[in-house]
Amino acid sequence: MATAGLPAADGVRLASRTGRWVLACSVLGSGMAMLDGTIVNIALPRLGEDLGASLAALQWTVNGYLLTLAGLILLGGGLGDRYGRRRVFTVGVVWFALASALCGIAQDSGMLIASRALQGVGGALLTPGSLALVQSTFRPEDRAKAVGAWSGLGGVAGAVGPFLGGWLVDGPGWRWIFFINVPLGAVVVAIAARHVPESRDRNATGSFDVTGAALAALCLAGITYALIAASGSPSLLGVGLPVLAGVLCGVAFLRTERVRAHPMLPLGVFSSRLFTAMNVVTLCLYAAIGGVFFLLPVQLQVAAGYSALRAGLATLPVTVLMLLLSAPAGELAQRIGPRLPLTVGPLLAAAGMLLLTRISPGTSSYPLDVLPAVVVQGLGMSLFVAPLTATVLASVDVDHAGVASGVNNAAARVAQLLVVAALPLAVGLSDDAYRSARAVDAAFGKAMVICAGLCAAGAGLAAFLVPSRTVLSEGAEETAEPQCAANCGFSAPPLEPGSSRVT
Repeated sequence: MATAGLPAADGVRLASRTGRWVLACSVLGSGMAMLDGTIVNIALPRLGEDLGASLAALQWTVNGYLLTLAGLILLGGGLGDRYGRRRVFTVGVVWFALASALCGIAQDSGMLIASRALQGVGGALLTPGSLALVQSTFRPEDRAKAVGAWSGLGGVAGAVGPFLGGWLVDGPGWRWIFFINVPLGAVVVAIAARHVPESRDRNATGSFDVTGAALAALCLAGITYALIAASGSPSLLGVGLPVLAGVLCGVAFLRTERVRAHPMLPLGVFSSRLFTAMNVVTLCLYAAIGGVFFLLPVQLQVAAGYSALRAGLATLPVTVLMLLLSAPAGELAQRIGPRLPLTVGPLLAAAGMLLLTRISPGTSSYPLDVLPAVVVQGLGMSLFVAPLTATVLASVDVDHAGVASGVNNAAARVAQLLVVAALPLAVGLSDDAYRSARAVDAAFGKAMVICAGLCAAGAGLAAFLVPSRTVLSEGAEETAEPQCAANCGFSAPPLEPGSSRVT
């Protein structure tokens, strides 16, 4: 029966029946958000056609979710420490599932965008909460193995996403990419209520930085709105006022974080030059990845004539390579240092992005025109993800490792939020042009060059700013090896244990 109280003092054994249920619950919960990150982009062309949506509406379909997720994820995990990790995780799952149902019944793009924003709030609760359940429930000797299993099995969910998304879009319809979260969420809630013990941090003190979270979200919203509006028929006021509001909220956010006793974003972590540099590298690399996976499904379906299922399967090699090679790449970086993988990996990914420009209207040979590009890109991404996380963890003292991981994860999501808003503007794709094979093809070629340039910039920064052997901050762990070694998420580096403790 359910264990309503706290877990035993020594924790739960991974091999026990309760341990297996806890792992299944956390993997299925995080898998909901992981699937969402890969499925929705595949559905964009069909969704836009069905709802008569403009390109700006499709951008907001992606960014409505990213905006609330990026703005609240640093705050979300701390709620679990205070009020109960199982409770807050369950609230996040229910919230995410109900918002998904609203997405599925949306009758116009406005309702869909609002529902996606609500979905992001649920994601900000369940994403760090799923890892917090694993970290807090299992006994110390089983914890690393449990976290590794959580990471690997969550990666499998990411690998399933492109195939499942394409199959649903071509079969029952795009609405089912959202409806599928409802029964999945019900299963997760049932397991959590019956089999997952509750836990909380009895020493958690201080107030939550709700003001900081709100200012961060408003800052991102203002800048994002201006970038998307500029792609259409912009007016000076329509672009200038949102930019000004966003900048003012950003300044207010920094001032708030500087004076609060318990800030959402402790600015002191940026006193490490290496940590700051790695977050700039993260912004470059994940902006490039976000740009590719926003426009590639559109290029494959609109310009190359692929079905949604074929478009989903086309990107599967990237996911599989990251799932299989991220851990070995991390071990390699431990032996030779992070500089070389963080330089060569982005350059390989950039080469793959340039190869994607070979996809064009009339492309019929997947083995010749698409597969080489996604394989090269996947190899590059596999090479840099784990070393990036390890270097971030090594750049701060051990007490701030969780905060550092959370900040790095949020930085990657912000990068993708901004690139989805800015890239169509940069390549001249606007309004209904995404329905034209010629317009999409012309914009896609320019976009891949920009994304490759962002990867090359990240490689250059890593080559000059990352030491060949990571210089650890005082108090940092000697290995700084990420426990979440297996990763195939396109949206952000994996959260590491402890990152939920951000208030």
